[in-house]
Amino acid sequence: MISKNANSNNDENSTGEFALIVTIDGPAGAGKSSIARQVAQSIGFDFLDTGAMYRAVTLGAIREQIEWDDLAGLIAFTKKSRINFDCDRVFLNDVDVTEEIRSPTVTSAIRYLADVAEVREELSNQQRIFAENRNLVTDGRDQGTEVFPNATCKIFLTASPDERARRRQAQLQRIGRFMPLDEILAAQRKRDAEDKARPMGALRPADDAIVVDSDGMTTDEVLRKVLQIIQQVMQSQSAAQQ
Repeated sequence: MISKNANSNNDENSTGEFALIVTIDGPAGAGKSSIARQVAQSIGFDFLDTGAMYRAVTLGAIREQIEWDDLAGLIAFTKKSRINFDCDRVFLNDVDVTEEIRSPTVTSAIRYLADVAEVREELSNQQRIFAENRNLVTDGRDQGTEVFPNATCKIFLTASPDERARRRQAQLQRIGRFMPLDEILAAQRKRDAEDKARPMGALRPADDAIVVDSDGMTTDEVLRKVLQIIQQVMQSQSAAQQ
């Protein structure tokens, strides 16, 4: 199960209904996690990093030496895994895995779990449970298309392959890892192709998503743009309900 070691920003009730949900989907390296986190802080919503969930379970499966073709083993491990978030830290079964889940080994192996229908269903259900009674900003690949199709506001954040590769390289350098840009770009193109072709949770913007191309934009500019979109969508919905 997934939990957050912080109080929700919303008054809890027993309805089990979703409150206001903002989804930010997009390809790897588009900056959606960092933007989603800043958006949540700016508007006082909770934040859910769904990519970290898949990474955490992938890391756990590697540590448990579960073979990628052992579907029953992968499903069982996913169901018993406890994923906790404490501020910016990610914990798997009470162990801090924040740095380890960003390793190239984990990145290259995520697809083995993400393509298992039962694993994806389990993690999607955990995400929906987490969203109950919360105003939430969540990022991923299929949040607006599969997990929260009725979300209040859907954004698809993207950027060119070269721009995303440079951002990924900078992200790795900040945690003390160096990877040549051409290697990052090659791996990214491979992952983009795989993500778009996945049988479940394929990478694509929802029909009602607003696409934001962040090429040439600073992080602050992207943040302002996304916040502006959210404000406009919420104002439009509020006016329509009156």
